Order: sequence, then C-alpha cells, then structure tokens
Amino acid sequence: MADVLSIVLPVFALVAVGYVGALVGLAPPRMTDGLTDFLFTFCLPVMLFKLVTAAPPLDTLPFSYWLSYYIGTAVIWVLSSLAARHIFKCDGPETVIAGLSAGQANVVIVGTPLILKAYGEEAAFPIAMLIAVNLPITMTAASILLERSKNEGRATFRPLVKNLATHPILIGIFLGIVARILGLHPTGTLASVIDSLSAIALPGSLVALGMAIERYGIRDGFGPALTVTCLRLIVHPAITYLLAFHVFHLPPVWAGTAVLFACAPAGINVYLFAARYGHGQGIASSAVALSTVAMVASSVFWLWVLK
Repeated sequence: MADVLSIVLPVFALVAVGYVGALVGLAPPRMTDGLTDFLFTFCLPVMLFKLVTAAPPLDTLPFSYWLSYYIGTAVIWVLSSLAARHIFKCDGPETVIAGLSAGQANVVIVGTPLILKAYGEEAAFPIAMLIAVNLPITMTAASILLERSKNEGRATFRPLVKNLATHPILIGIFLGIVARILGLHPTGTLASVIDSLSAIALPGSLVALGMAIERYGIRDGFGPALTVTCLRLIVHPAITYLLAFHVFHLPPVWAGTAVLFACAPAGINVYLFAARYGHGQGIASSAVALSTVAMVASSVFWLWVLK
C-alpha cells in the first residue's frame, strides 16, 4: 500500500495545483485552453517521439503479449461506448470519448512506476513494448471514430486523411518510427530541446487536468465516468489475466506487466484529446479523476492476485 500511495499521491498533488489555481481564479478558462493546446501540439508529440526512438530493438514481435492486453482493450472500449450511447444518451463524439476513456490507460505516469516497483528492471522491456504501440493504436482509432461521428458516419476519406496527417500526436509517433528506421538519434541541442519538452508533458498534463476538473466538475459525465472506472480497473485486468496466464501462458513478468498495465486508470491524454476536439471534456476529466482515485484499491488487489 505504501508503494502505491508513493506513486499516486504526487500525481494528485499536481492535479490539486491545477484545481486550486482554477478555483481561486489564478487559472481562468483561457489559461486552461492555452495550456492544453500547448501540451497537445508540442509536448506530448515530442514525448512520444522520444519514447518510440528510445524503445529497445525487437528480434521478434510479442504478438501474444499484445493480444493479451488489446483484446481486453477492444472489449471495454465497445462496452463503454454502448453504455454511453444507450444508457446515458450521449451524442456521437461524446460516445467516442467514453470509449477512448476506457481504452486509453495511464500507462506512463501510473502504470510504469507501479510495474517497476513490482518486478524491477526485468519489466523494462515489456513496458517499452506496450508503450511503443499503445498511443498509435488508441489515438488513431479514436481520431477515425470521432471524424466519422462528426460526419454522421458518412464516408469522409479526404478530411479524415487530412486530420490524421496533421494530428500532432500521430506526427510525433510517425517521426519517431522514421528516425528508428533510419537509425537517427538526436544529439546536442536538439536532444536537449526534446528532453525539455518531454519533461513538461506529464506534469503539465496533470496540472491541466486539475484545471479541467474544476472547470467541468466531476459530476459532469459522472455516469459514463463511473462505467469507465469499473471497466478499466476490474474488467480489463480480469480479461488480461485470463489471456496472459491461461491462454497464451506468458512468462510471469510479461503476464504481470500486462495485467498491471490493464488496471491503470484512464489516461490524461484522453482529456487533452477531448479538449482539442471540443467534445466530452466533462466525461474525460471525470473518468480520469474517478479511475485514478479508485486505482489505489484496485492495484493493491491485482498485486495480491499476482502475488
């Protein structure tokens, strides 16, 4: 419990900075919007570029490991979207955000430190293998679904391609992949700039989340957010545990890493994505806040299950 709290409490401290700042008027809505745009356009793409270029080389692709995690991701994404549309009567774009809130876990800020504490450096390679493909999959899927929902499901190939081609996060990932293929490794001043922007991404996102929670209120979108929390912290790790240990029979460290990633709370990137498109900010901020609070108990349970 102490290890989990040592990870979660600093996260909440940064969220509290943004929340209190907005509450007392030091961070008006225009500051929230400006910070969100800055993080989404500059810091997060650069951080993803750095993660992709720094990932260890692969001899073979760990398909069974990815399947153990992403089959559960697909299941809870669909369930969350269906609940948002048919139970909570959300519109199309909000339904996409509800699905993304379930499918996009906070694997970097919360998941990685927790796994390293549980398994040590032996888990570093499995961690890198999931982080390297996580955002490309979830953000591309969310972008496609959101563009279709905004156009009522009509074929919008050209606008979709344009939006994906100019999407800052996807650009950062694509450039990282190109750099890996070409064997390019930033050095000197460029490396320093990349490190500086990357260092801003995670704490800045937490502060922006705190501002968003004060602005939209945790009760805005509470029903979908509660659904996301249950799916993320209970259903997803249960599916992953079954697949990793009893279907694919992964090595203990790989299987445990997948399960602990699956019980991570909704990712902050979901709120940044929602704010960027102007849909579902209340659902996203509530889902991140609720699932992060509940993650303290769920992580203790899953660590006990993993022994």
